Amino acid sequence: MVASERTFFGHPWGLATLFGTEMWERFSYYGMRAILVLFLTAPAARDGMGLDDATAAGLYGIYVGAVYLTALAGGWVADRLFGARRTVLYGGFVIMCGHISMAVPSNGVTVWLGLCLIAFGSGLLKGNISTMVGELYRDSPDRRRDAGFALFYLGVNLGAFLGILIVPMVAPADGDTWHRGFSLAAIGMALGLVQYVLGRKSLKGAGAEPTHRLTSAERARFLRVLLLSVLGVVAALLLWWWSGTFTLSRFTLAFTVVCAVVPIAYFAFLFRSPEVTAAERVKLRAYVWLFLAAAIFWMIYDQAGSALTFFAADNTDLNVFGLSIDPGQVSNVNSIAIIALSPVFSKIWDRYGDRISIPARFAVALVLVGASFVVMSLASIQASDGTKVSILWLTTTYLVQTVGELFLSPVGLSVTNKLAPRAFLSQMMGVWFLATALGDSIGGQMYKLTTVVSMPVYYFSLAMSAVVAGLLLFMFVKRVKALMGD
Repeated sequence: MVASERTFFGHPWGLATLFGTEMWERFSYYGMRAILVLFLTAPAARDGMGLDDATAAGLYGIYVGAVYLTALAGGWVADRLFGARRTVLYGGFVIMCGHISMAVPSNGVTVWLGLCLIAFGSGLLKGNISTMVGELYRDSPDRRRDAGFALFYLGVNLGAFLGILIVPMVAPADGDTWHRGFSLAAIGMALGLVQYVLGRKSLKGAGAEPTHRLTSAERARFLRVLLLSVLGVVAALLLWWWSGTFTLSRFTLAFTVVCAVVPIAYFAFLFRSPEVTAAERVKLRAYVWLFLAAAIFWMIYDQAGSALTFFAADNTDLNVFGLSIDPGQVSNVNSIAIIALSPVFSKIWDRYGDRISIPARFAVALVLVGASFVVMSLASIQASDGTKVSILWLTTTYLVQTVGELFLSPVGLSVTNKLAPRAFLSQMMGVWFLATALGDSIGGQMYKLTTVVSMPVYYFSLAMSAVVAGLLLFMFVKRVKALMGD
């Protein structure tokens, strides 16, 4: 009698390997993110960078945007060069090196180098590990794949919870131990790499080979183009610096424009590619709707690391039942709620997912994330006279956003895997993260509006943009479903 195959909560055991790897990568990412803007705005006397809030928020926005923007390149590397499995390994190593670079005390050079390495490594890892999750369910029904991604998303948020909880403890907002926090993030990524290597056999064939390996001639041409592109970008930045017009604020704006141009150009390429069939092009038209909805969602949601962290530090009473909470730890409300609710939503999508269409879920997510900033608008009104408001305002905001996230994010990974042209499977996971890059970079620029409008107006304006977008998507749910083939 053959023994039954080992499973992970009823799912393939390979999901346990990817779950653990992503958990530790998210520990390093969210742990560092919890202290990043506080480090950027801390004075030099406390070993900080001494930036103003608006510049720090813009820099945070393009850093987070770069993390997801490079996922497209990471998908191409997996599809054409190494396969998803090896690309994830290389990405995790580069991320670890980035955190180590940030942990080295310096005048800022190692900080910028570290942020670049983390962004590039995340691009290699993030989309490709999600692709391998999808490959584990290649022959499974949609609702089972949705449930698997929801369970995988639990690992994401378990790592986020631990990172946000622990890293600010060793690098509190009122201290000067930032580099200890960055060191802890490096250790977290190292543990993720060990987990990944030890569990590689459980992945079986997932991501083992590139789907469209480059020929020798194509690889040589790629290396020439890559070298010329890197040299061109470096030369342009040096000329900009020497011109005397370079500022961090202008650089963040230029990067935001890049984040907008890249998805437009890539979608244009996909629609014209001979490797995309006519049926796949129809599904891509549906995907554009979902992509835009996701970008608006993340524009608001990911301000947890900038606007909401500043609000926690400056306007919130952080003494809870006699305990003092670090501003960077407040966002853990989201992680705790995700951990509690992910199994519930996994069961809901597994049992009733066919009754709630994916476009409708995206529309609900937009309305909810908009509602969360209505809460923040009211909170900022109460804090406008300098009063420290209750932490319940931020808690409510994060709880509403969490429910919206569970309607959109795990399902977004699954639908990307479903609608992706076969020739661009890994790259399409990168395209999904381009929505986050676009939303985050725009969100970083939007924070500059706080220099000319009040915080209540700022929050309410963003809230209405999301709510209106959600209502518009509701109106076209049937049309998008038809394009998807559902």
